[in-house]
Amino acid sequence: MPFNLDKFVASPSVEELDSLQKSEIVKVAKHYGIEFQPLMQKDEIKRYVLEYLVDESILPSTVLKTAITVPTDNTFELKRLEMEMNKEVRLREMERGREKEEREMQMQKEKEEREMQMQREEKAREHEFRLKQLELGEDNVEKFFNHFEKLGEQLKWPRDKWSILIQSNFTGKAQEVYSALSIEDSTDYDKVKKAILQAFELVPEAYRQKFRKYRKADTQTYVEFAYQKKGISTDGLLPKRSPHLMP
Repeated sequence: MPFNLDKFVASPSVEELDSLQKSEIVKVAKHYGIEFQPLMQKDEIKRYVLEYLVDESILPSTVLKTAITVPTDNTFELKRLEMEMNKEVRLREMERGREKEEREMQMQKEKEEREMQMQREEKAREHEFRLKQLELGEDNVEKFFNHFEKLGEQLKWPRDKWSILIQSNFTGKAQEVYSALSIEDSTDYDKVKKAILQAFELVPEAYRQKFRKYRKADTQTYVEFAYQKKGISTDGLLPKRSPHLMP
């Protein structure tokens, strides 16, 4: 009966392999992608095939002890075959060890990347949440900018991105001022801040007017009044005057 490769591959056995000619064993070896030298003897190629089938758990390991027949008077050849077999087994074990180590390293790398991504996402959510807590109104423009700048420093936001981050909090007059700026100016935080402060008249002259008109409340002590009025001068960058120059 002619040799049927597909039939052998479907149900390989030592008995079937022993009955094959060298050319037929060569076909089996090529099918499994087994490398061998063309000048090898039939039994040597058959041994490679058996080792492959054992390594792939297609045949039990016991076949390696009984399937390869070597003349009893050729002790040297038997020893050589045994040494080669052991060498190849060790090489395969080393290769499996390297592959396992590479897989573990890749898994560890992917785990670290996932953790870093989760940290970045958590930090981004924190930034977004804290930014939404800021509210800009006509009575707290300065506090709004001061709060934003402190938050930007604490969370290490890139300063060149501040104008983009802060504009989402603008409404009403502040939004109108921001929209009126040129594209170049709208990306400059300091210019955006200056334009909005001017729009709300939070400039030195406005502070001077506020300073002059400020009056002590009945519930305030003179010390509290002095400190509060001094705060207006400091916030508005009014020039400080020596006590002996005060009217």
